[in-house]
Amino acid sequence: MDPAALIPEALPIPVEWGWFYAFLLLTFIIHLLFMNVMLGSSVIALVHHLRGKAETEPLTVDISRKLPFIVAFTVNFGVAPLLFLQVLYGQFLYTSSVLMAVYWLAVVGLVMLAYVSAYIYDFKYASLGAMRTVFIAVTAVCLLATAFIYTNNMTLMLRPEVWPGYFDRPDGTILNLGDPTLIPRYLHFVVASLAVAGLFLALLWQRKAARGEPGARRWVAHGMAWFAYATMVQVAVGIWFLVALPQPILLLFMGGSGLHTAVLLVGISLAVLSVITAMRQKVYLTAGLLITTVTVMVFQRDLLRDAYLSPYFDISDRVVTNEQLPLILFIITLVLGLGAIAWMLRQAVMVGKEAS
Repeated sequence: MDPAALIPEALPIPVEWGWFYAFLLLTFIIHLLFMNVMLGSSVIALVHHLRGKAETEPLTVDISRKLPFIVAFTVNFGVAPLLFLQVLYGQFLYTSSVLMAVYWLAVVGLVMLAYVSAYIYDFKYASLGAMRTVFIAVTAVCLLATAFIYTNNMTLMLRPEVWPGYFDRPDGTILNLGDPTLIPRYLHFVVASLAVAGLFLALLWQRKAARGEPGARRWVAHGMAWFAYATMVQVAVGIWFLVALPQPILLLFMGGSGLHTAVLLVGISLAVLSVITAMRQKVYLTAGLLITTVTVMVFQRDLLRDAYLSPYFDISDRVVTNEQLPLILFIITLVLGLGAIAWMLRQAVMVGKEAS
């Protein structure tokens, strides 16, 4: 069967695709940063509880207080990029979601369970004792499973050639397990989350160190170590991911396309530079490099997606209806929403200061 025959027709869009891509890029970068902090900090806390060293409690207490907020922001900031992705590539994403519908719908339950467990871990931290390990483990495992499901969907949508498997398994349980890039892509995200979360913790404790809190410098160095060593591992996993790509796509990043190759080299260079600054305890400089690196890597991810889909689809061919009002209303709503979020964050910080 010709896989192209299984791809639904792309619906018209109200304005040029570049608007949706710009919003996708912006909202996904924000979501990705929150998502990395959420997953990485839960895993870091779990590691420390499993080690059972009492002296690490200041770090795990800090994570417990931040984690419920981070989960909430991750979920809310994840809605927009998913919607923009559906607008631009809906005929692929909807199809892959149907093929793995059982797992895709399970994400709702997994995230809710992670959220509840994170709340218990926070509000009952002092009285949980050894059960802290159980609750943070539930949160971490649920989030790791969610990441694996998302990785499956985001790769399955790129491979219409495996979609005919639906006729043998129409029960919504198809996963993209035969894709050689699946595991390295998943690990690339998981290891990155450890790096980002480590840097996030370093930033938190850097502020405490600036206020003269005793012992804060130790946790700044600890967070920077997580970032540096996880980034080193991430580079190695990234190379595995790269060489696992189909040869025609791999060649684009190995000199076949100037743009693809340049973006790859810039991303690797920024990652290496951020490791150097992290080892030198340059917290804020490393944070700036991280945001730049994430932006470059997200753009590279989009180039990779378009390369996979190029035999079937070119985003520039989308039919445009030239309806400006929905875009204007969205921008107004976005500005108002960001203002409301900024106000809520300010109120939360003020309440936290009063409580302390």
